[in-house]
Amino acid sequence: MHHSDQTADDTADNTFSADERAETETPSAEAHAELRRALQRRPRTVPPRWLYDDRGSDLFDQITRLPEYYQTEAERQILADHSTMIAEMTAATTVIELGSGTSDKTRTLLDAFAARGMIERFVPLDVSEATLLDAAAMLGERYPDLDVSPVIGDFNQHLHRLPTGGTRLVAFLGGTIGNFYREERTAFLGALADVLDPGDWVLLGVDLIKPVDRLLSAYNDSAGTTDAFIRNALSVINRELGGNIDVGNFDYVPFWDGREERIDMRLRACEPERARIEALDLDVELESGEELRIEISTKFSQGRLLAELAEVGFADGAFFTDPANDFGIALVRRQP
Repeated sequence: MHHSDQTADDTADNTFSADERAETETPSAEAHAELRRALQRRPRTVPPRWLYDDRGSDLFDQITRLPEYYQTEAERQILADHSTMIAEMTAATTVIELGSGTSDKTRTLLDAFAARGMIERFVPLDVSEATLLDAAAMLGERYPDLDVSPVIGDFNQHLHRLPTGGTRLVAFLGGTIGNFYREERTAFLGALADVLDPGDWVLLGVDLIKPVDRLLSAYNDSAGTTDAFIRNALSVINRELGGNIDVGNFDYVPFWDGREERIDMRLRACEPERARIEALDLDVELESGEELRIEISTKFSQGRLLAELAEVGFADGAFFTDPANDFGIALVRRQP
């Protein structure tokens, strides 16, 4: 069922076995059980995976272009400034990108690796098959000598699908690591350390701590795009799981949690909400004012991030920021 050992040849034509496709495109029994538990706990949560159907991916893409949302451009600037150094320091022959989406910023990185002439393959991993295939086709044209081997998967569950061999650089960009709660983050980084060999590299993008008003406006944009993105999770649940949640009965409420140094994005029920989710065999009753926690976005200092990475066996690299010091990218190596 798992194809982490697929050769480049049998993924280059963008075909995936039916069971692999079924396993990742239809959220697994595990994802259903996780959501059922999350909705029954107090406070109630919705795991972020439910944000990303095709519409959710498109809305997030729109968010990255908003004037208030500085992260994407800041990260792009860092990659433009430092990709050549990253290629030289790592000398990686395989570049893997987790949650690759459109692989947009990755082109800057791949250009530097291609210019250096060592890279042999690029492995984008993403849950959205459509996005992955578009990106793979585009990258195949741009880098005719590169094996582009897409892997459909969820980076929380399918790290074992990553191909082995050569020196690998795993890129996890966009500040996505900030969406994990602390325990989840430790578990994820530990799992990543487990699938990498000593000498492999990780390139990790994080949003840096900054004034709260600036952070809040980035997650509560005037166009209402973030509101639509967060709310979309309920629409996805309704459609995929036979739910009848009244999506309009919720206000989007983002706020700053200073203790945990994170933005917390929630949906608050305006009126009492009684909903049925058939596929989970679950009735959910929310009181007026009760909140669903949908996503967090943790902000980091360089020291905090490098300490967390060292705890699980990543060290010895570099830390890059944009000129305004808004965003950071850590480059660290798996230790023996």
